Amino acid sequence: MTYPMDQPTGDPPPPAVPDGSGEGEPTPPPRRPAPGFDQKGHVRRTRVSGVWIGLIGTALFLILLIIFVAQNSRQVPLHFFGWHGQFSLALAILLSAVIGVLLVAIPGSVRILQLRRALRKNVPSGKAG
Repeated sequence: MTYPMDQPTGDPPPPAVPDGSGEGEPTPPPRRPAPGFDQKGHVRRTRVSGVWIGLIGTALFLILLIIFVAQNSRQVPLHFFGWHGQFSLALAILLSAVIGVLLVAIPGSVRILQLRRALRKNVPSGKAG
């Protein structure tokens, strides 16, 4: 007996083959997958599993960040528009990376908001939802 999970999706199940007794065993109707599984028999992905993967990735990133800070903890002089000071090399690099991300993210977010506003203006009144 074959199950729907054993069959490729989109293909009908094979017809029943008589076993020689003269009676053909009818093919059972396709069964729905068990709860938590998709049509191919794989476990469904959920929001919780996505959050869990995100937490693992974040933890790995923080471990690498701690290693980076530990290896680059020496003091370096910084000069910026007449300001002078001593900072940790790791702090200086991380601060410049954060400022770079903000320089990209803020204009990008503003542009996304502009495009959404323009889209709302162009959608007929009954179609917005």
